[in-house]
Parts: sequence; structure tokens; C-alpha cells
Amino acid sequence: MPQITVDHSVPFDRRAFALDLHGLVAETVNTSVGNCKTRFREVAETVVGDGSADAAMVNVEIALAWGRHDALKGQLAKLVLGLLTRHLAGAEGVRLAVEVRDLESAYRKA
Repeated sequence: MPQITVDHSVPFDRRAFALDLHGLVAETVNTSVGNCKTRFREVAETVVGDGSADAAMVNVEIALAWGRHDALKGQLAKLVLGLLTRHLAGAEGVRLAVEVRDLESAYRKA
């Protein structure tokens, strides 16, 4: 826990972002950095709206152990959006989204 997935169609320093993200998540939800796991999936093609313009995107999904309040999850999403903005400072017109949700009750790890 936390399980983090980043879908992206724009190049950026993923490792630097993940390391900053892990610190931010750990501090915000009171866990250790060692518990954070991030995977990146590069998206080959995206279509936004009517498809008339190319639109790059980065979507971050953070799944946490059940029990965090919605206000905390909303605060974390806001902080992650700010972090994304800083890491993508040179990229124009990138669509950003963050979802913070609970892990399913059947989640297990080894």
C-alpha cells in the first residue's frame, strides 16, 4: 500500500516524479515511503473530446488502504496535481488528472 499507477502520453522524468510522489504520499497519509509502489504505463495514443487536437495527458491513480477520509483523499489529489504541474513545467497543454481511491477489500500483498 499505496498502489500508484501513472498513465502518460508525454515524456517526463518518471523516476524523479515517483520519488517526490512517494514522499508526498507518505507524509500526507501517514505511511512510510517504503510502502509506496508506482508503475508507469506509457499511452501510445489518446483522443480527447472531439479529437480535433492532439492532447497529451498524465493520469495518476492512487489506491490506499480503506479508511482514509474523503477530505484527506481530496487534499492528496490536490497536492499531487501541484507536483505534476511542477514536473511538467515545460510541457504545454498537458491534461492532468488524479484519482485517490480505496483499495478493494480483497487486496492482499506478500
